[in-house]
Amino acid sequence: MDVQTLFAERIGGVKFGTSNEIYKFEKIKRAKAAARAARPDVELLDFGVGEPDQIAPKPIRKALKLAVDDPANRGYADNGIREFKVAAAEYMAKFFGVTDLNPDTDICHSIGSKPALAMLPLCFINPGDVALVTVPGYPVLATHTRYLGGEVVKVPLKRENKFYPDLDAIDPAVLSRAKLFYVNYPNNPTGAAPTEELFDTLIAFAKKHNILIVQDAAYATLVYDQPLSILSRPGGKDVAIELHSMSKSYNMTGWRLGFVAGAPRIVQAYAEIKDNVDSGQFKAIQIAACAGVADKALADKIKKHYERRLKKMVKVLKSAGFKAKLPGGTFYLYVPAPKGAGSTVFNTAEDASQYLIRECSISTVPWDDVGAFLRFSATFESKDKADDDRVIGELATRLLKADLRF
Repeated sequence: MDVQTLFAERIGGVKFGTSNEIYKFEKIKRAKAAARAARPDVELLDFGVGEPDQIAPKPIRKALKLAVDDPANRGYADNGIREFKVAAAEYMAKFFGVTDLNPDTDICHSIGSKPALAMLPLCFINPGDVALVTVPGYPVLATHTRYLGGEVVKVPLKRENKFYPDLDAIDPAVLSRAKLFYVNYPNNPTGAAPTEELFDTLIAFAKKHNILIVQDAAYATLVYDQPLSILSRPGGKDVAIELHSMSKSYNMTGWRLGFVAGAPRIVQAYAEIKDNVDSGQFKAIQIAACAGVADKALADKIKKHYERRLKKMVKVLKSAGFKAKLPGGTFYLYVPAPKGAGSTVFNTAEDASQYLIRECSISTVPWDDVGAFLRFSATFESKDKADDDRVIGELATRLLKADLRF
């Protein structure tokens, strides 16, 4: 059998697996391995990790231990247990003032945000339909739109526009075919937080063009001002579906749990697809999440952990020449990449990132989608607060020695 002729065109067809192109995260992985091999006695400072460095809060872990031993939780969860939906509705009310969500019709759990983003195009995209997707950003909704024969139109997030989309720059001909508009605030990687004005503008835009806003709120509680949901704004529930996740807010990345919230018919469509894709997240994990999802004190403690680190990282990056400031949200610092180091010239952010790994044992994530930027994450590994200071101090020493040019 010639299996190569069987692969679907959406993943490359007969060329699947034959490309020599290396994805940037694989390049980073290889560069880190090479740096460790070349300098085994030098600590690799990893500021490229995009997941929490701590474990889930104790009340959530304790609840899981009890729920695991309950025989009632052994079966399929399907589209979720009601207890988690009720807890999710309470979370939306406490954190964002969204009080009109019916747990039975307006909320459905997900096995993390990624599968939800993959399923939503199945609800709406036909061949030829358009999905608007902000860049730089998380590509899953765009990938699955392409799989279905839809067209992805990138909407750039520019520094001069506060990393908000320029809606007036979108081609009207594109808007006539657009069904979905993917946005992500607080934004990864830029750290931009939402404002009432941003959400109100998006809501008006969606109503005018009959487009569904898909607001990926994975970092919703990691806001260093006031948390905000698009569903809290007038008309938001009519034109938007919002995705929330336990991963970043409660250090539950590997647990894979979140939920979608919005108008009943939209949630129903998602649940219809989900029924044919998975059998739900383990009930014990949903029960465990109920012990913490609406507990603002738990989320605030995690937020303060990152805020403390970010403030110190900002000082260090500024002293090395970076244009850095505390982000509006997330645990990332997104800064213009240096143009060189000593006599070495960087043509791209990827060049700068590879140099920092290779020569300084500092790992970052490069973004060249809309200008050249580096992302430094506050999720680096350390033992405690004192060790935080040691790691950040070592970062400062290495960056100054690098003699970066901007």
